[in-house]
Amino acid sequence: MIKTIIFDFGNIFINLNIEAAHKHALETFEIERLSEEMLAFNSFYEQGLISTDEFLQFYIENFPKLSREDLIDIWNYMLKHFPKKRLEFLKKLKSSSKYELILLSNTNELHINYIKDNVSFYEDFKNCFDAFYLSHEINLVKPNQDIFEFVLNENKLKAEECLFIDDNTDNIETAKRLNINTWHINPENEDVVNLFETKKHLF
Repeated sequence: MIKTIIFDFGNIFINLNIEAAHKHALETFEIERLSEEMLAFNSFYEQGLISTDEFLQFYIENFPKLSREDLIDIWNYMLKHFPKKRLEFLKKLKSSSKYELILLSNTNELHINYIKDNVSFYEDFKNCFDAFYLSHEINLVKPNQDIFEFVLNENKLKAEECLFIDDNTDNIETAKRLNINTWHINPENEDVVNLFETKKHLF
């Protein structure tokens, strides 16, 4: 029986366009691919191992033609619409008191600040969760196993009583290895609001 539902954030609640954002970054930087150093800095930032100022300074030094504001815009380009129906679904789920609700997201400071500024109901959304974990705040990232173990231990959960919802294959595979039930959601044709129809066998 499922007692706890663990949700990813991007492409579960807020829509992302990662492919378009990557293309936009390459075109603006006038490069063919992100360097290993850039990928490393992006990862450090997602884990909260470097500050926003350190992260932006790295890019300013590498792309001096671009302003700090330009770089922030490039970084946040992937963040799209947050359909209100998903908040309503979550609020209804919260009010039922049937499940413990947890958010577990690879999210950095610039992204969450953008969401706070542009999603008018962000606080309502956050308040629906019993625990709210962002990678840069806990210094852990998916798909590493330790972030899942952290959530299980911190909340005294049994893996087999949890359902984890994410759009990323690697994240789903790690959760499965720990005996967590999963829904590998396809944002192209699936929506979290249909959880109980799509995964009715678990409930």
